Amino acid sequence: MEIIYLLIPISLVLLGVIVWILLWAVKDGQYDDLEGPAHRILMDEDRVVEPQKNSRRGDAG
Repeated sequence: MEIIYLLIPISLVLLGVIVWILLWAVKDGQYDDLEGPAHRILMDEDRVVEPQKNSRRGDAG
C-alpha cells in the first residue's frame, strides 16, 4: 500500500511531461502536413539533370 504513495506522483509527473512534449510538438508544427511527404515521393518529376560545363576541364595548366 505504501508503494501507491510513490507511484501516483511519479505517474502524474510522467503524464505531465508527455502532455508537455505533445503540446510542444503540435505548437512547433510537427503535425502540420502529414500527407505531403507521402504524396511527394510518388510524384515522378521528369527533370533531366544536365552536367554543368566546366571551363577548366580541358585546361592543362
